[in-house]
Amino acid sequence: MTEFWVSSGHHLTRRTEGGGLGVTDELILAYLARPELVPPEDACDAERRLYADLRAEPRRAVPPEAVLAIADADARENWAVLLAFRDRLLAARSIEAAYLDLVRGGLQGTPSLFLNQLVHLILRNALDGCDDPFVLRAAELFFRAQRVSRLDGAVLLADSEVIEAREGSAPLSPLVTMLGKEAANELDILNVENAWSYWSRSDAFSMALNLGSSSPSRAGLARVIEAFIGHLLNLEVRVEPLEALEDSDWRWFVGLDAEATRIGNALWRGEAVDEADRARVIAIFRLTFADPQRVDPAVGDRPVYLLLAASPANLVTLKPQNLIVGLPLAGLPSGS
Repeated sequence: MTEFWVSSGHHLTRRTEGGGLGVTDELILAYLARPELVPPEDACDAERRLYADLRAEPRRAVPPEAVLAIADADARENWAVLLAFRDRLLAARSIEAAYLDLVRGGLQGTPSLFLNQLVHLILRNALDGCDDPFVLRAAELFFRAQRVSRLDGAVLLADSEVIEAREGSAPLSPLVTMLGKEAANELDILNVENAWSYWSRSDAFSMALNLGSSSPSRAGLARVIEAFIGHLLNLEVRVEPLEALEDSDWRWFVGLDAEATRIGNALWRGEAVDEADRARVIAIFRLTFADPQRVDPAVGDRPVYLLLAASPANLVTLKPQNLIVGLPLAGLPSGS
């Protein structure tokens, strides 16, 4: 099996009997190694003591007064957030269970950075053994923001963080607008011919994805959605890419990001949606359930439509938690 996404930290976890990922001391230590938690040279004794204690015993209980004793306010906040997150992970039977608890509980102030790291881990587990680079590149949308550009009918997505780090002076073309001068020479658009190279750079996030005119890319994103839902909810679904939403009796949709949710709600209410908003919708999928008994009777055997859109700033920030709380499942809180 070809390795991918070492940066997810999956090698720092253990597989549970149920197929999920269990938290280890090594994983907690990786969080403690984050720059914002390593005490700076001018850190107070209380912060240094807390850090040393946790490095020696990552699961040890930390009383509130140990955090309150830290002199720097930002450091106190960072430690409070990290410890609350750690305790949630330790209390759950798996990382997957902790994620479900978080998203069903309204996230409760959990930073997006931590959520993205959990999704990265969960998808690395769910896609273990995957040999399709189009699926894996599409999966990056679930935990890394993308910058969008349109070129000759293609809707191109490139990793936002990578591009921000690389772009230089004023761009010269639509492609360079997305990639920046230096990045345009370094980032390839994933295609059948160069797909083999994904494996050697999966942790660099340095390949662009053509979500507009590449059937393998759209199919790849559909497979990721199926795997994510199946792994977390034990629910078999079929997801198909569509060119347009033409169903006159659509009963349910899930916006995969905030912009898609806004546009979808306007369509649902029968409001006029201008051309600019319509153009922001870059992908539409139809989702059907293998077992109708798992679906809210109000939806029945009708499909659920999934919308993905770019923001006015040409960014796509997919919210995978919407697939957990947004599907119309029988007996579970749901809603579009």
